[in-house]
Amino acid sequence: MKLRNVLPLLMAAALLVGCGTNAVAPRYTSSNPDIMRISEEQPANPEKTVEDLGSYCVEVTETWNAHGETPNGQTLWAKDTQRAVVPCD
Repeated sequence: MKLRNVLPLLMAAALLVGCGTNAVAPRYTSSNPDIMRISEEQPANPEKTVEDLGSYCVEVTETWNAHGETPNGQTLWAKDTQRAVVPCD
């Protein structure tokens, strides 16, 4: 009988503790700093490159764009990449 009365209280306590903690802590690091950086200033955009893929070529354009902020107010920069098929020279 006592277990029947205590079990709902234990379940409610477990629910409150589980909801009160951070489920997922954000991680502001990357193993590849060429795709994400944390900085106040925008990183310089690399120049366009052309890759020869045999029967055709691809022009690669990379740009840094702001994608939010860290909890302490620093800007998150992520590199966006665009590819376009171009004639080989």
